[in-house]
Amino acid sequence: MFSSSHSLAEIQRRIDKVKRFLSVTLSIANAHTVESFYTHDVWSRFMCVCPEEVLSAVSSFSEQQREPELKTAEQSRTTFGFCDDTKRLVDTCELLQAARAHSLPGLGVCMSRDELLQALRSNAPPAGTGAELETDEFMNSKKSHEVQSMSEVVACLAQHCRVKQVIDVGSGKGYLSSFLSLQYGLRVYGIDSSSTNTHGAQERNRKLKKFSRAYQKRNKAARAQGEVTNSPQEELVEIKPGLDRDDDVLDIDGAGTVSKEEEKVSLSDINTAVESYSEPEELFLSALSVDAIQPTSPRIPPSQLSTEERERRKRENLERKAQNRSTSSSVMFSPLTSYVTAETELRELINELEDAVMVGLHTCGDLAPSTLRMFVAKAELAAVCSVGCCYHLLSEEFDPAGQESSHGVCGFPLSQYLHDQSWFCGRNARMSACLALERVSLGQGIQMESLFYRAVLHVILRDHYSCFKSEKRVGNVYSKAKSFVDYVRRALRKLELDESKLSDSDIQDYHDTYRPRMDEMHAFNLLKVTLAPCIEGLVLLDRLCYLKEQEDLPFSALVQLFDPLLSPRCYAVVGLKSYEDRISF
Repeated sequence: MFSSSHSLAEIQRRIDKVKRFLSVTLSIANAHTVESFYTHDVWSRFMCVCPEEVLSAVSSFSEQQREPELKTAEQSRTTFGFCDDTKRLVDTCELLQAARAHSLPGLGVCMSRDELLQALRSNAPPAGTGAELETDEFMNSKKSHEVQSMSEVVACLAQHCRVKQVIDVGSGKGYLSSFLSLQYGLRVYGIDSSSTNTHGAQERNRKLKKFSRAYQKRNKAARAQGEVTNSPQEELVEIKPGLDRDDDVLDIDGAGTVSKEEEKVSLSDINTAVESYSEPEELFLSALSVDAIQPTSPRIPPSQLSTEERERRKRENLERKAQNRSTSSSVMFSPLTSYVTAETELRELINELEDAVMVGLHTCGDLAPSTLRMFVAKAELAAVCSVGCCYHLLSEEFDPAGQESSHGVCGFPLSQYLHDQSWFCGRNARMSACLALERVSLGQGIQMESLFYRAVLHVILRDHYSCFKSEKRVGNVYSKAKSFVDYVRRALRKLELDESKLSDSDIQDYHDTYRPRMDEMHAFNLLKVTLAPCIEGLVLLDRLCYLKEQEDLPFSALVQLFDPLLSPRCYAVVGLKSYEDRISF
């Protein structure tokens, strides 16, 4: 048995451990840190410590694992740092230690990507197509890291299961799908509910094929001439990591459509760029334009060519067409538009469907559990590799205030084990689970001033306007505001409320009154960030438990695929079905 493959009973014990921790701490995660933070005095309701103590404890908490300290007589009346009587936090360090112990790394339930690859490869890595397409040539650093890391795992799963088809659920702009097709020769069907995404993915994939062929041809010529080529990072444009959402990749004209400017790029300009690589950014953009990358000899009228040259070119064209037909039949990415649920019949979408691996890279909300349900229910799916995100969009069956599923089957809980206990987290807690502890620990992430402005705005609305709950319609006016007074006036106008009730000095007085209490909001949000990995851990353990409950799955695991600093939603749920020739995990 593979050391990181835990039994169902072991996973259930981990779930029980996390549940016990969250039963004490989940109220903090579910507290709203904007709408009611000052209006309901959230800090005093949950805390018996000052905000400075929390801020100090969080900033000085050692990166090294600490041994649990012996409690004093007074501390023995606390659970995870909360007083058993008042239910308020009295020991910040105890809470921080407990949060670490109840995160996925602390629970010791995950296997590494390298461990999984080593077990899957069976002495041979997956064969590539020879394209050697570098992802950082057409993606930002975050997406490049994700696609490279996940595609190798998917290719190994496909090779291990002896399948050549991949179904990419929630394929979005198609970068994972294109890379799997171009780099590993897999037949990939990308399914996305947005027709704009699927159209753009198809167009983008066509451009990438042209770019891949030109890149190969240039490298082959360079090797033949004995040239020493620079690394792709030196030769091609580097996409700066300022764009940092899951779907932020370099896009041409918004959705993969071709602009008029692109159509005007001349072939001679492209050929010059390919030969010299002197203009890396222009080369890259040109390479993605329609019908641009086809390095050719200087254009000479056919009448001026010799008979031998015309015959030679004719042979080359026929060979190239034959090669293209062969490539297109074996290496293909087919974007499909469909709203996918657990009940979706894949064979109705894909006529040529064979046994396949199902994947999902940052599938939002209920789509991730639906992917796992489809994998379990459909015999043609040999393996699954699912990375979810957007936990706040999950529908919860037992949350009284939760949103209903649009297709009747809720995304949480997925396992029978948690379902039998009617467990729920709550929307604010699931929203907290989306926070990135590693980034916040390095000073990235929370924009406190904008949260502070909105929280104080709620106090103003409570004091002066009866319909203050409609503040949800304000949206993002902070980015346009020059000051707090300007922010409030913009918000009041957007809410269509009478701003003449308040003078500028009245508004400023609210700011000055609550400004000394801004540390309360900062400290409270840091505690929510600290709890985020535990809430995410329970959601992912529930999904793993669901796979463990199935009788015909010899292997299932949580695998850390990505660097959490680059991609905070870094865990994949991986499952394999029974095959006679399957290796022993």
